[in-house]
Amino acid sequence: MADFDQQLSLPDSAAARVGAWRDYVQLAKLRLNGLVLVTTLAGYLLAGGGLADPIVLLAAIVGAALAAIGAGALNQYLERDVDRRMKRTADRPLPAGRLSGQQALVFGSTCVAGGVLLLALRVNLLSGFLCALTAVAYLFVYTPLKFKGPVATLVGAVPGGIPPLIGWAAARGELSVGAWVLFAILFTWQLPHFFAISWIYRDDYRRAGMPMISHLDRDGLRTAQQIIMCTLNLLFVSLLPVAIGLADGVYFFEALVLGAAFLALGVRFAQRRTLSRARHVLFGSLIYLPTLLIFWLIAALQ
Repeated sequence: MADFDQQLSLPDSAAARVGAWRDYVQLAKLRLNGLVLVTTLAGYLLAGGGLADPIVLLAAIVGAALAAIGAGALNQYLERDVDRRMKRTADRPLPAGRLSGQQALVFGSTCVAGGVLLLALRVNLLSGFLCALTAVAYLFVYTPLKFKGPVATLVGAVPGGIPPLIGWAAARGELSVGAWVLFAILFTWQLPHFFAISWIYRDDYRRAGMPMISHLDRDGLRTAQQIIMCTLNLLFVSLLPVAIGLADGVYFFEALVLGAAFLALGVRFAQRRTLSRARHVLFGSLIYLPTLLIFWLIAALQ
């Protein structure tokens, strides 16, 4: 009878384990951190790393991914009380009580430390330093600033632009002009991307006490103006690879058309500031970045 009861309890135990794994996956923000993998890989390949040393490439990607996962988990640990007040984050593992703060702290710290050490010991010290800098800037500069004012978005774009530098440093052991152009593209791209997010979830951010640019921008006019200005800047910055000799005329035309299409989404949002058009800007930004990087990579390989 005892064995029968134990057998009956096994499905519940297995379900609990599956649930715990799902919570850790949610804590890791795998979908969001997929962008870190893409941009780190882009930086490595654009630096000329190629596939000659796949072990170094794998270590660079895994190290950057671990640190990003850890930083995301630690961010949720630091903001667990704030997340309870936001509809889109209230069901995260910490505010929902499915994981404890200590579990998130241990998981996040271990991932960050593991990522930094992997890069420093297996790749090179520069990539390890950049990885550590990303985590520190994200957790201890950007995260507190989110409660101070809209300047946090500008500051937060700095750690968001470092992953391709990690890939570049892994391939070359230094940061040349091309690396900083790549950083400039990532930095500038994040601004219209996050401005769209801030307006879509403006009520959530207001409840959480985060004074984003959309905090007092009920009709979206100010946000739309910033999106247009930033997409114009991005269009200019995206053409810099041609100016420094790392891309050709074909890339110039492709980047110009792609940037104009992204700008058009911002203009449409400015004309009629609806939730659906703000989402079009957001989705457009997610298509724009990997497409631009692919265009540059194709140009660089020719």
